[in-house]
Amino acid sequence: MHTDITVLDNLVAVNLSVTIWSARRKLTAEDFSGGVSTASLPPEELASLGSKRICNPADLRVFGTLKSRATTLLDRNGVRFLGGWALPETNVPAVQSELEVIATEFIKEKEAFLSRYDDAVRDWIQANPGWESIIANSLVSADYVRSRFGFTWQMFKVQTSESHSGQSVNTGLTEAVTSLGQTLFGEVAKSATEAWHKSFVGRQEVTRKALSPLKTIYNKLNGLSFIEPRVAPVADLLGTAFSAVGKKGHITGANLVMLQGLVSMLSDPEALLSHAQSILEGSSPDMILDSFKSGPIVYDVGQHVDEDPGEDSGNNQDVLPPKGKLLPAGPRLDSLGLW
Repeated sequence: MHTDITVLDNLVAVNLSVTIWSARRKLTAEDFSGGVSTASLPPEELASLGSKRICNPADLRVFGTLKSRATTLLDRNGVRFLGGWALPETNVPAVQSELEVIATEFIKEKEAFLSRYDDAVRDWIQANPGWESIIANSLVSADYVRSRFGFTWQMFKVQTSESHSGQSVNTGLTEAVTSLGQTLFGEVAKSATEAWHKSFVGRQEVTRKALSPLKTIYNKLNGLSFIEPRVAPVADLLGTAFSAVGKKGHITGANLVMLQGLVSMLSDPEALLSHAQSILEGSSPDMILDSFKSGPIVYDVGQHVDEDPGEDSGNNQDVLPPKGKLLPAGPRLDSLGLW
């Protein structure tokens, strides 16, 4: 199944542009006028790969955090499209409002940093005794630094070229639109895999926090359900699972096994599409979720997995989620030119 070009009527494209001063300058021969040796190289926190830092990177970390917040916001509400994102029109007001909040914080942090820029540079020089000159010789003005920060975005509608209808001028756009469903399911699989490793692998029970990434996926699919016919069945499957586990208490036993099977299915695009197709052909979400309960709980003895989002524990050898039992897919529905 492919996404029809007419879905553009319900989508708004978003381009996000965030620039952050790198605080790096190119190393020059003058920086090593006394000769170069292993003993005379500056420390890694000051210089690496032909460049040097003229300010403490910790002072700039907040800007990367704000950029990540904006990117996460768009990922939660839309799907990657044309180098940016495609948002359902219904989500635009809320996303616009949140971007404005983040932009305001970005500007506030920028002004705060610029107000103490001279002190920040002075502190960095003092923190690197013996290398004062290579920092001082590359300093830039606060006005230059100001010009290297930016937080902007554009929202716009995309449409085919009416005057060249049916010609190759629309080929690239058509290809981008027809692959939106595939892109969406790929993003769901990635999010589900992350949820598996953070919240489900090795667990005999999970708290309600484990449902948070699944609810994010659910909301994303609901908003983009018009992208292609198999999106809504996956959202229905998640909604049914939430109802099954109730609203209070830890999740254990058969319900945990069911969730493990569901996350496993979501992390495998082929299985995801197969189950979505089976719902379109008459299978009920309850029947599919019940089929997951027959599998064993996946334990990884001795391994602790944090349910809260955060840095990776460093162990990348987590048990992979078991592949969900595939229901017979049967013949594919004929699109009849509808998708």
